[in-house]
Amino acid sequence: MVATVLADTVISISDLKRNPMVAVAQGEGFPVAVLNRNHPEFYCIPAEAYEAILNRIEDLELNALADLRVNQERVQMDLDDL
Repeated sequence: MVATVLADTVISISDLKRNPMVAVAQGEGFPVAVLNRNHPEFYCIPAEAYEAILNRIEDLELNALADLRVNQERVQMDLDDL
């Protein structure tokens, strides 16, 4: 079975078990593919990268919501009425 590896750095699961922090360090801030029998099982990423991914997803969701609301009917109000 052919598998696509979406990382420049790979490490075996055995090496990960021996020293997990080496796996993170080898990626130098980028994802590290963890292989089990030469098949990517999961990706190890630093906390900073994970936070950036979550922030990007949140931004995309908020942009999609804003796009939906662009064409909604607008109601004119005076700020004093609020």
